[in-house]
Amino acid sequence: MGYNREIYEKVQSNLFFLRSAAEKQMIRKRDSAFKLFPRLKSIYYEINSTSLKIAKIIVSGSNAKENINKLKLNNEILKKELEEILKNANLPRDYLEVKYNCSICEDRGFVNGVMCRCMRDMLKKECYNDLNRLSPLSESTFENFSLKYYSDYCTDGSRYSPREIMSSILESCKNYVKTFNKNSCSLLMIGATGLGKTHLSLAIANEIIKKGFGVIYGSTPNIVIKLEKSRFKINNQIINEEHFVDCDLLILDDLGIEFSTVFSNAILYNIINSRIMINKPTIISTNLSLKQLENSYTERMVSRIMGNNMLLEFAGTDVRQKKFREKMGYKE
Repeated sequence: MGYNREIYEKVQSNLFFLRSAAEKQMIRKRDSAFKLFPRLKSIYYEINSTSLKIAKIIVSGSNAKENINKLKLNNEILKKELEEILKNANLPRDYLEVKYNCSICEDRGFVNGVMCRCMRDMLKKECYNDLNRLSPLSESTFENFSLKYYSDYCTDGSRYSPREIMSSILESCKNYVKTFNKNSCSLLMIGATGLGKTHLSLAIANEIIKKGFGVIYGSTPNIVIKLEKSRFKINNQIINEEHFVDCDLLILDDLGIEFSTVFSNAILYNIINSRIMINKPTIISTNLSLKQLENSYTERMVSRIMGNNMLLEFAGTDVRQKKFREKMGYKE
């Protein structure tokens, strides 16, 4: 999955901590048991030296098969004695074994080169937490996206009311999630401030993360600032374009409110174009109209966006203001 480097490193660090903690706990338990039962200690170390003994037998070359069988037989006798000591001490048979958080990969994250389910789950959770730190992710779901704030009346000669338009967009976003994969189409959400573009893009992110995909969300100005600081080595920022190109889904929120410079325009074009070239989906939201986009960015960039993104044009009036008035007790 396309998670960024920081998330991978954090999960790997967490796995190392879990593994170390489990092994330290086993050592404490083992040492305590050995003090109470000295015979247990000698049996334990004799059994655990089996591999070394087998290696010596093989190297010696004399009666290797016979000597290995004798060693195995002796080990079985020792294991039974060990189990008997533990039983008499009212301790479980596996008392001296390490209790890893994940018994499948033993908190390594991989089994035979394949990522373990526990690591996939940890990546999902960390991705969610990381995104939630940057945005109101937990508050932005399809379930709490209310259509009641959009008018039933058609305006400006439109055949459809804002509520009908937004109901259709809501269903489109839900269907987008159902069929999402690494090669899904990109979305361009256009509309005035406060119409729910951020809410629905984060609702999509919520569901995509649950499916195990790597999602990066960021307001366009913040992304540009981070990349600028990294490029010019300000505040020891370590981040580059690949950070935003490699993820499974990139959400660029509020395109058009960043301070426009040659650097910002070039960096945004490179990210968007690179993702198009490798067929990775991007969700772009903007308060700008199509005409304003054409005036704000190069023809090449707008052409790439318009030619590769499914357009969702939001309708209505500022929902945030309506919610605020509702909260304050004002009646419409």
